[in-house]
Amino acid sequence: MAAKTNDGEKLIASNKKAYHDYFVLQKLEAGMELTGTEVKSLRDGKANLKDSYVIVKADEAFLLGAHISPYSHGNLQNHDPERTRRLLLHKREIEKLRVQLVEKGLTIVPLRLYFKGSRVKVEIAVVRGKKQYDKRETEKRREADREAAAAMKIR
Repeated sequence: MAAKTNDGEKLIASNKKAYHDYFVLQKLEAGMELTGTEVKSLRDGKANLKDSYVIVKADEAFLLGAHISPYSHGNLQNHDPERTRRLLLHKREIEKLRVQLVEKGLTIVPLRLYFKGSRVKVEIAVVRGKKQYDKRETEKRREADREAAAAMKIR
């Protein structure tokens, strides 16, 4: 089920793997073009962003690889779980993303999917890939912070 956050947003799915594999450089909120059965399935919390990413093509942004399970009470009009979904962004935002993808060689991945009021929003991020040694360093830092917090708690 989806969890309520403190600012009226209802979290559907998050992509924790993105924080492990990438350095997040910039975050952006976008709307999504969805069908009715997709929204109903999202209300049940049946979504996965694990291996999804965003492409920019012909002045439009698309989300690929996001899995939204078919609606359990759907009929023949049920949606394809991994279809390409158009993201709703302003043209200037799309142009900025396209420039960063082409010129800087960065990637765009979704971080989380949530309801904001009655609308489904996706938080996308411009990211740079981590090398293996970066991942180990991040893990060491996280472990040290965890140990320090535990030591402070004991005292």
